Amino acid sequence: MDKPDYDVLIILMPKFSLGGLCATPNVLACVPNDEIQTALNRHSQGDWGALDDEDKRANDRALAEGTRLLSAYNSQAGLRFWIITEWDRSLTTVLLPEDY
Repeated sequence: MDKPDYDVLIILMPKFSLGGLCATPNVLACVPNDEIQTALNRHSQGDWGALDDEDKRANDRALAEGTRLLSAYNSQAGLRFWIITEWDRSLTTVLLPEDY
């Protein structure tokens, strides 16, 4: 069977709205788009990535209380990047820690 000449992105039903999406030029230059898309799907499903248990619990509370959400992921090349969704769910930003 031939592989189609297009990429397929499967988006799962999110637990919250991501609002508008933006990314810093730095993260776009350093992390492949498919890895960013995968991380956005994980973030929107409440999979907070490479956070410790205390920070994951804080995100679970933030999801229920309507405050800011932060996830951390590592690219396949080992580069850490963050995804932050604002408290009002109006904007989600993908960035490297040094871009903050």
